[in-house]
Amino acid sequence: MIEAQTAPGLILASKSASRRAMLDAAGVKYDAMPADIDERAIEDNLRGATPGEIAEALSVAKAAALASLHPSAIVLGGDSLVVAGGQRFDKPVSRDDAARHLGFFSGKVIELHSAAALVRGDGCLWSHADCARLHVRDLSPEFIEHYLDHEWPEISHTVGCFRIEAMGVQLFERIEGDQFTVLGMPLIPVLGALRDEGVLIA
Repeated sequence: MIEAQTAPGLILASKSASRRAMLDAAGVKYDAMPADIDERAIEDNLRGATPGEIAEALSVAKAAALASLHPSAIVLGGDSLVVAGGQRFDKPVSRDDAARHLGFFSGKVIELHSAAALVRGDGCLWSHADCARLHVRDLSPEFIEHYLDHEWPEISHTVGCFRIEAMGVQLFERIEGDQFTVLGMPLIPVLGALRDEGVLIA
């Protein structure tokens, strides 16, 4: 099992259950604290940027928000965003909104962009973005209602309206890309960066 060293400490700037589960399973020791940033304001300053660049910038911003408060720690920020049919989708704001998202995704390809960044003090040490392509099968209205009966409100915290580790796997007929990226964080590159920075034993 991977063991974290006592210094520098690691803070996960996220309340994401899936990101915490990935780090826990990998044996990484950390503290978790949600970052308070204005994501829309940051995105407004990134007009013309690719989805991957936006996810990466938001990851850096989340990590930087906590790094300024904990200068001796390394802070890991993460972000995921979804594009389908040329449109950007955020987390659903209601069950009806989730149903609309799922109806739109039916028969299309979801591009899921997941990014991560490490920040210490006022400097970004490392950042990375990855993309997975999820081919959504044709979803009947009956299935969407059945699905939401089981998965709402848990999926209200997810972009794409799914938890791949739960019933969300039934949405897809094919997935291209890394499983950790689908879960919301490019874990293998993150672990490599943590080793490089002395957080994990190399």
